[in-house]
Amino acid sequence: MRIENPVAFSFILQDDLYLLNDDRSALPAVETPAAAMQPVVETPALSFNYLGQHKKQYLILVYYPGLEFMPAPYLTALENTLKRLGFGLEDVAIVNTANYKDIVFKQLENYFKPQKLLVLGRQALPAGFEAPTQHQQAQVNNRKTLFTFSFDEMMENNEHKKIFWEQMKLW
Repeated sequence: MRIENPVAFSFILQDDLYLLNDDRSALPAVETPAAAMQPVVETPALSFNYLGQHKKQYLILVYYPGLEFMPAPYLTALENTLKRLGFGLEDVAIVNTANYKDIVFKQLENYFKPQKLLVLGRQALPAGFEAPTQHQQAQVNNRKTLFTFSFDEMMENNEHKKIFWEQMKLW
């Protein structure tokens, strides 16, 4: 039996075959396809630095440049609000979007798979996210979403705090 292509042996015989150097030089050179010669570029796995344990898949987006998450007084106010609603930091993930300028919402959505989304301030909106009406509950991609004031806007304005609290009771 004469076989022109040595690869055909693997279909005929089940055992491994090894060619001797003399046999290799007698075979015509087989061209490697260009696709096989391209280097494989692996994209690094996407990860986010967030505060909380994200147990209930509640995602909170904030924007505070130069900070890991948010100022301590604002974090305390947010924690107190969550406690009044029966939640804690273990239930949420707080992401400071100021630390992820090139991120698009789809990446956040795929990573966190949030059931509820709270966006605190216009600057916290990630690219690719169509902001719902501000200060009103909305269903966005089958998740309860609230786009409202940042804590910068709320801390000195009791009317803003009241609007925020009324909406949070529904969130």
